[in-house]
Amino acid sequence: MSELLHQRLLAAAARTPNAEALAHGAAVLSYAELAQQVECMAATLFEHGVGRGARIAVFLEKRFENVVAMFGAAAAGAVFVPINPLLRAEQVAHILNDCGAAVLVTSDARLDMLQDALAACPALHTIFLLAQPAAPSCHGAALLSLPEAMAAAPSRAPHRVIDADMAAILYTSGSTGKPKGVVLSHRNLVAGAASVCSYLGNHAEDRILSVLPLSFDYGLSQLTTSFHSGATAVLLNYLAPRDIVECARAQRITGLAGVPPLWIQLAQQSWEDTASLRYLTNSGGVMPRAALDELRAALPRTKIFLMYGLTEAFRSTYLPPEQLDRRPDSIGRAIPNAEVLVLRPDGSPCADDEPGELVHRGALVALGYWNDRSKTAERFRPLPESAGLPLAEIAVWSGDTVRRDGEGYLYFLGRADDQLKISGYRVSPTEIEEVLSAHPEVAEAVVFGVPHAITGQAGIAMVAPKSGATLSDALLQAHCRRHLPAYMAPSAIIVVDALPRNPNGKFDRQALQRAYCETEPAGSPA
Repeated sequence: MSELLHQRLLAAAARTPNAEALAHGAAVLSYAELAQQVECMAATLFEHGVGRGARIAVFLEKRFENVVAMFGAAAAGAVFVPINPLLRAEQVAHILNDCGAAVLVTSDARLDMLQDALAACPALHTIFLLAQPAAPSCHGAALLSLPEAMAAAPSRAPHRVIDADMAAILYTSGSTGKPKGVVLSHRNLVAGAASVCSYLGNHAEDRILSVLPLSFDYGLSQLTTSFHSGATAVLLNYLAPRDIVECARAQRITGLAGVPPLWIQLAQQSWEDTASLRYLTNSGGVMPRAALDELRAALPRTKIFLMYGLTEAFRSTYLPPEQLDRRPDSIGRAIPNAEVLVLRPDGSPCADDEPGELVHRGALVALGYWNDRSKTAERFRPLPESAGLPLAEIAVWSGDTVRRDGEGYLYFLGRADDQLKISGYRVSPTEIEEVLSAHPEVAEAVVFGVPHAITGQAGIAMVAPKSGATLSDALLQAHCRRHLPAYMAPSAIIVVDALPRNPNGKFDRQALQRAYCETEPAGSPA
């Protein structure tokens, strides 16, 4: 029988109530304690008028309340929307407004940052804070203490939900415009957790370190796989790579997930006394060979899984560790319960070693983009081979170019659009351009990506000033820091008299990228 996302957690609580579900520093929550808080959170949402399918936004760093709010929303029959804690107020307001969030769970400090921006979020009727609020409301939304509200909420039966219903909306940047909300069902999340657990061999004795943002599908997966297998998820908000190594040692971590820029830093650390580490996983880009070799030398008994995923399908491929020596540049083959195809533009299958688009089919295919039919139709399209069915099967057309070798292993070749991938994050060049163009002395701006040894790609901006204006890299970088999280800020901003255009009058990012790479020394954006 199909399960709902929170039911795995509740089943683990019934089976092993005293087992550790979450750890954060010296604090621990057992499965019984976590289940009780999740059910209490669900009751609190009912008590404050949250209907089936209502969106519950969570804007917090990694902590117990973040996990309780997300899984409590799922248990209530609502939809949780985790928001990256690095985002600025305007970006948070865009997400809240785009998804029509009815409830926001956040902290006093984060609410202070959001005060002005929340005026543009009319659907928001309740804000839960972790402490006693200083005022009764904020721009028409009631301000309530989450602990007090949870203590006062009477229990009641949840809304009726089935596994095809929405469970979460994860916001991710595309190649153009503002971030899009990828809608994931209970079935998507449960099937994804089951698939990942099967090839990682997760079990109840595992202690999985959560260092990635929970708003990132790869970061959320550390929770869903932990609860699926009855393991312990250890939450960490780290400042330096050394913090991760020390936590892995102190917490006897068995599983650790990261993105290439993080692995490059962790490969330089000393990993003595971390014999508990059973596996490492990489996604969000190709791990550099040097970092892979250094990690394998430092952790010879630790299995390393190279993976590929996209938020629209959660996870697509993995390379078994025993294949690392033969094909360290491969992203592997399809994960269990998924099929990955390599197709030409006309939908026909590519031959061996012929470049084509990676297309994912199966139970992990998301429901589409929230409130965006046109973008959904571009990315979620019928498979040609299903044309004879009464309802054609919908797959995710990734936009990524790959090739498949004669043994069925896949190799990532590049993106088909202008989207950037920086430190594992998808970054929209258009979103950065909009921020730069909002500066009162900027006439126009264009952003493109170049290779970077640490972050995978770096964003480069070319900016033309308005007549009579004087601009500098330092001035514009300060402007970007006020309006963008650090990972989205351009690595270099070049001020020019006018921006070149193609014959159609459009910016040609790829041509600008080629010209920049020909004139600048390698690694100069660092």
